[in-house]
Amino acid sequence: MIRTLFAALALSLAFAAPLRAQEAFDETAERAAILTVISDMQAAWNRGDYGGYMQGFKNPDVVFVSGGKIKNGWQGALDDYIRNYGPTPESRGTLTFYDMTVEFLAPDAAQLIGHYRLDRPEKPMEGINTRLFRKIDGRWVIALNHVSAYEVTPPPASAQ
Repeated sequence: MIRTLFAALALSLAFAAPLRAQEAFDETAERAAILTVISDMQAAWNRGDYGGYMQGFKNPDVVFVSGGKIKNGWQGALDDYIRNYGPTPESRGTLTFYDMTVEFLAPDAAQLIGHYRLDRPEKPMEGINTRLFRKIDGRWVIALNHVSAYEVTPPPASAQ
C-alpha cells in the first residue's frame, strides 16, 4: 500500500512539474525581452558599437546565413561588420528594425521575422531577418540569423 502511495505521488509530481513550468512562462514578458534585445542591437549599431551589436548573438557559435553562404562564429561576424561597414557614420549608416513578429517554439526558443533598413549614402539596403532565439542562462540570444537583403534603388531625381 505504501508503495502504491509513493508511486501515485511520484506520478502526480512528474505530471505537475511540466504544468508548473508552462504556467510560469509569461509570453508577453518574454516577447518584450526579445524585442529589447533587438532594440539594444539597433541602438548599438547606430552609435558605432559593433561589439555591443554583437551582444545580441550567441557567442561563440552563432550561425549566420547571408548571400547564399553559411558563416559560422561570433568573432568572424564581428570582423565582417567592422571590415564591411567601417568606422564612420556614413559607411555604417543608420539601422532600423521594424514589422517584427515573434513566435514561441518552446519556453526557451522563439522565431523572430522582421524587416530592416540600413540608410546610408552609398549602398542603402533593406531586407528581412529570420532569427532563431534561444534562452540561455536566462538571457535571449540569436543562435541562427538568416538575412535576405537587397540594395535600395534611390528614386529618380525629379525634373524641375
